[in-house]
Amino acid sequence: METLIMHPETKEQLAALKAIAKALKVPFKKEERELTEREKTINLYGIDMVNAIEKAEESIKKGNVKTLDPTKSLWENIQ
Repeated sequence: METLIMHPETKEQLAALKAIAKALKVPFKKEERELTEREKTINLYGIDMVNAIEKAEESIKKGNVKTLDPTKSLWENIQ
């Protein structure tokens, strides 16, 4: 038999995994560990927000940015 080690990223995922294990009568043990910065951020803002920010950061790294001229209005900058 093999052992599976899962790393849920949200409290909802953890609760679902526990529920499935209990329903199937699969024994499991709980181990506390320090959360990574990404996991803390996901817990605070949610996975969708974190994914959107990471996608935006990648876009910025690729140079997909528009620099605005502070001497012009917003409308003038986007024309």
